[in-house]
Amino acid sequence: MNQEERSPGATSKVPEQEPFKVRGAREKVLEVAIGKELRAFRTQQKMTVFALAEATGLSIGMLSKIENGNTSPSLTTLQALSHALSVPLTAFFRGFEESRCAVLTRAGEGVETARRGTRAGHQYHLLGHIGSNASGVVVEPYLITLTEVPDVYPVFQHDGIETMYMLEGEVDYRHGNKVFSLRPGDTLHFDADAPHGPEVMVKLPIRYLSIIASPQSS
Repeated sequence: MNQEERSPGATSKVPEQEPFKVRGAREKVLEVAIGKELRAFRTQQKMTVFALAEATGLSIGMLSKIENGNTSPSLTTLQALSHALSVPLTAFFRGFEESRCAVLTRAGEGVETARRGTRAGHQYHLLGHIGSNASGVVVEPYLITLTEVPDVYPVFQHDGIETMYMLEGEVDYRHGNKVFSLRPGDTLHFDADAPHGPEVMVKLPIRYLSIIASPQSS
């Protein structure tokens, strides 16, 4: 039996359908982007849905569907919205056309970097970095390895929120006036503005993921 033939009752996946799924997902992203821009323009101008419906001749239900990304508006509809809100028609596609960053770091390719505490047996590998972005937040993921007990335990304090996820070893970790006993699989999420750092290195080596989210510098 060749690949084109199928026995009665046999079922199989049809590869030809996959591109349609991809296109459908992309269309959904466009609908959501248009809806987000429409709502932003309307609220910026302090216009209610009812007022916009009167100005465009569209129903409140249709406007609600567009703003929620549940329908794909026609060019005529977009022109009516553009005129009512006094914005270029292309403005509705702004969010869809903006470039988005993604950083892939393969195993073992993290950039070793120096931070306060490096000389005290802390090894830092930066796993990825995206600078300027629309969110206004910078997120830095690190793989941190502690291999020796320092004479003086380093204390850290910086802007933002930090999340630690333990991978190996055991450590008693201080945050402010509290000490947390951390083992593999444990997660500690905290305000990084409070003094924090290892209090007692119970079992070496210690490895954990540290993800720091902080406000983007102007």
